[in-house]
Amino acid sequence: MRLLALLTLCATAAFASPAAAQAAARMEQVPARHAGEGDGPYSKLVIRGAMVIKGDGSPPIGPMDIVVQGNRIADVSPAGTPGVPLKANRPPLDAAKEIDATGMWVMPGFIDTHGHNGDPRKAPNASYGYKLWLAHGVTTVRGVPFYFGDVAQTLSDRARSASNTIVAPRLVTYAVLGDAWPNGDVKTPEQARAWVRWAAKTGFDGVKFFNLEPPEVTKAAIDEARKLRLGTIAHLSQPGVARFNALDAGRAGLGTVTHFYGHFEALLKDRRVQSVSSDYNYLNEQSRFGDFADLADQIVEPGGPEWNAYLREQLSHGVVFNPTFNIYSASRDLMRARNADWNAKYVLPSMMNFYGANREHHGSYWYDWTTAREIKWRRFYVPYMRLMNDYKNMGGLVTAGSDPGFIYQTWGFSYIGELEMLQEAGFSPLEVIQAATWNGAQELYRPKGVEPPVGLVEAGKLADLIVAPENPLQNLKTLYGTGFDRLEADGKVHHVGGIKYVIKDGIVYDAHRLLDDVAAMVEAQKAPSTH
Repeated sequence: MRLLALLTLCATAAFASPAAAQAAARMEQVPARHAGEGDGPYSKLVIRGAMVIKGDGSPPIGPMDIVVQGNRIADVSPAGTPGVPLKANRPPLDAAKEIDATGMWVMPGFIDTHGHNGDPRKAPNASYGYKLWLAHGVTTVRGVPFYFGDVAQTLSDRARSASNTIVAPRLVTYAVLGDAWPNGDVKTPEQARAWVRWAAKTGFDGVKFFNLEPPEVTKAAIDEARKLRLGTIAHLSQPGVARFNALDAGRAGLGTVTHFYGHFEALLKDRRVQSVSSDYNYLNEQSRFGDFADLADQIVEPGGPEWNAYLREQLSHGVVFNPTFNIYSASRDLMRARNADWNAKYVLPSMMNFYGANREHHGSYWYDWTTAREIKWRRFYVPYMRLMNDYKNMGGLVTAGSDPGFIYQTWGFSYIGELEMLQEAGFSPLEVIQAATWNGAQELYRPKGVEPPVGLVEAGKLADLIVAPENPLQNLKTLYGTGFDRLEADGKVHHVGGIKYVIKDGIVYDAHRLLDDVAAMVEAQKAPSTH
């Protein structure tokens, strides 16, 4: 791999160097799903009397009975009249399993379209992240990538999840351009096309770009991927974005722009490249992440003609925006992230150590993080969020991805944080759920040219469902595994919320039990070694 690519990837993902790729190969094997870890699938499962949020933006409806046969939804039908007691002995009467969801809310399983696993330094067994994702209702994850350089474990985890022999969400696997194949660096358009053909033959679902190669190489790879029905997503890294920004990527046929990189460089006012401080150094991460927020003062007027023209053109190309608001949220309030409700019980000590200020850990850029830097980031989020909301309002596809494992963003919890930030950006709660379900399903399956099998509570779809005791449209915070404290009419504070059941492929998981498993992993790591 060329020096620039190696340096940039090391700064982009902590597992991106050859040494880290070898470490990824030493990740612990995800343990087999054992008896008691999820029940089903059943010949017939009936979820009774629920309020249903379908996922396509349509309003809630209920009470409804949902019939699941095997791993598919067979029927969704009214269970009675609101305000009137539900009749007993409603058909079907031959259910192998019933869930009384009276007063509860059912949604499609969430889709995290920007995922990674851990590495031996911070989360040595991927079951930690898999269980946290499931406990927060995430039943499908796209890895971009899950394991850098480790084809065998990537595809093994996907196959084992598909057969439900491990406890994990449905896994969609992308590989980074140039990674893992045995034929050397990708330097030419011809080599890029050959690599894409190799990735398709190997079994990957799509390609991730870091925008490090010359533009003609990236364009060739995108073109080849489209021909082979592979998805494409790009983190348009700063070293390459002056030559190939998000608008260039859209014109080349890219499927998804993730994060904010490339958008703002396409919207610069009176300049072609970002102005940076005289001591800027991309490999100094406090400089890299601290100075990026200065772009808020260098772009065209939000909502103005150039802004809208950019969005209209991206819409014409069908580009998906995957903002990952949450992954940078600690930049605007480090103290909050460092002291989140879930850190003590559900975050591994090795993860907390990784998150802390460290010049070698990617995303641990708190060397001297000041009030001024946090204020710059709070200001940056204003146009960042508006761009996503305006695109959504134009009809553009915006999806939910959490990029966990870095910058105090822990699996599952960070995903719910992303949903909250979508609402902060201007999405209505129904639009938030739509972004997290049906929009994500379209993003993942549109490149394949097939109707998404997930993303809706609808007959014929796979039985990937969330059963929550609280109304998420009233308060998204109730989806956090740590729940929510509410002062009730009796004058007492009641701890409410958390997902009750998450159903993947017709298998019913107790979300609280999944969280207990994670808490046990954390306690085991905290325990003093006996060796």
